[in-house]
Amino acid sequence: MATYTPPLRDMQFVMHEVLNVVDELKALPKHAEVDADTINAVLEEGGKFAAEVVFPLNQSGDEEGCTLDKATHEVKAPKGFKEAYAKYVEGGWPALSCDPEYGGQGLPVTLNQCFYEMLNSANQAWTMYPGLSHGAYEALHAHGTPEQKTTYLPKLTSGEWTGTMCLTEPHCGTDLGMLRTKAEPQADGTYKITGQKIFISAGEHDLAENIVHLVLARLPDAPEGSKGISLFVVPKFVVNADGSLGARNPVYCAGLEHKMGIHGNATAQIVLEGAVGTLVGQPNKGLQAMFVMMNAARLGVGNQSLGLTEVAYQNAVAYAKDRIQMRSLSGPKAPDKPADPIIVHPDVRKMLLTARAFAEGGRAMAIYTALELDKELATDDEDVRRDSADIVALLTPIIKAFITDNGWLATSHCMQVFGGHGYIKEWGMEQYVRDARINMIYEGTNTVQSLDLLGRKVLADNGAKLKKFGKIVQQFVEDEGVNENMQEFVNPLADLGDKVTKLTMEIGMKAMGNADEVGAAAVDYLRVCGHLVFAYFWARMAKVALAKQDSGDPFYKAKLATARFYFAKLLPETASLIRTARAGLKPLEMEEALF
Repeated sequence: MATYTPPLRDMQFVMHEVLNVVDELKALPKHAEVDADTINAVLEEGGKFAAEVVFPLNQSGDEEGCTLDKATHEVKAPKGFKEAYAKYVEGGWPALSCDPEYGGQGLPVTLNQCFYEMLNSANQAWTMYPGLSHGAYEALHAHGTPEQKTTYLPKLTSGEWTGTMCLTEPHCGTDLGMLRTKAEPQADGTYKITGQKIFISAGEHDLAENIVHLVLARLPDAPEGSKGISLFVVPKFVVNADGSLGARNPVYCAGLEHKMGIHGNATAQIVLEGAVGTLVGQPNKGLQAMFVMMNAARLGVGNQSLGLTEVAYQNAVAYAKDRIQMRSLSGPKAPDKPADPIIVHPDVRKMLLTARAFAEGGRAMAIYTALELDKELATDDEDVRRDSADIVALLTPIIKAFITDNGWLATSHCMQVFGGHGYIKEWGMEQYVRDARINMIYEGTNTVQSLDLLGRKVLADNGAKLKKFGKIVQQFVEDEGVNENMQEFVNPLADLGDKVTKLTMEIGMKAMGNADEVGAAAVDYLRVCGHLVFAYFWARMAKVALAKQDSGDPFYKAKLATARFYFAKLLPETASLIRTARAGLKPLEMEEALF
């Protein structure tokens, strides 16, 4: 019974009125011809595909799940998934932002980001099949040999083949240095790979004719730990010299995980029994190559929760306007009815506005980050490339953790709006909650993202990346500080910026005495930084909305109202987060025996 309308108006607002993406892209030779009409037209068609082709399969796919034939090790995706994927390939959607050298359309990552948000709203489980292919494409594009690129990239670009990332093993998830999968060199330059992988999303399915597995494994003489990991490309079917498919490679699905959510995606247990693969990048340097895919996946997972937040919000609003229960405390608002629509009740509005603020703030941050990624990849200016790369590196763990945490909160709130009906399958809301929960776990748990942000991205370079973003915020504060109408947005933004600086210095000093202080503060610290980023973008969006609030378009009044809600009701969370971050390690020092 759920519905979905692509949020094209808000995407256009962020891109064209807040970020001026066309002007930014025109400075990049690769995208100099991209204009607003092209962007809008592509997204309109992408929205139709998401809403009309993929969305109708979401609930049925969740109920049916995937089916494994244990005799053949083949997996069938839910009914309709294969046909929808064929339409996706036929429409040229896999090639949207890929390199024209390999058959891609060469359009900006920014555009692909918006398209994938809509796909994730429509059906996260289905979207994971093509979504992981983008990460495999990026890893091979960056680190593959010329032969690997020629063999695999055109097929990944067209969507004829899909990709996976095979990292996790039963005994090691986050700590990849413990992995045991072995790669034995062969006389012909290939490797025979043997081991077991688990939790492999889209690891086996019937949507495409071949699956390109990127597998982490150890060479015989590899050093222990993470410094001894190599990356290999292992196709489901061996590829012949002429590009045709050859023998079935012994890389099999031994089982499917029975999961809380994303039932429509085949989360596979993969067994490799001497599977033929080729080395990607340098021996024992596999993590460097895989991090290209992992970072792409982390941005993608944030996008998954952004999509779920949006679709859950849309359905909760529609329900709250229609469902009548009780009277408003200040008097009847629908006297012609036996009760008022529940949207009149303050706490219902609070839950709805929380989801809306998280969706629209997340969208602005995600599109901005995608634009910085476009600049990093396509600029001829080394200074711009370096600065954009630093911003993307800083924001990636925030997008993954902050947006997925928010998605969990938002989908839960939206289910709550439905009351008892939200707990019932037919309305579709409980699926969004179940699907959202995985996004906080995979591609590096949100605690791992927090440690990455505070330890690697902030303290390791003495705050250099954070200061770059801080200068962007400070410039906005200085530019708008004289605008009286912007004080309600600028002042709390400036105040939080100062507090983040002080908090960072305090944690850094503590960590010099005991590195565990980083672990004690990291999760709270990331959430504070997430709010700093959101506050900046909400202030920028409010600036545009203020200027156009009397235009007659209710969009701007709604944007301004949501901005005010965010600053009044959500941003104050930072006060308690800063306090708990400052509390540090000491409250956690209970003896193990007492647990």
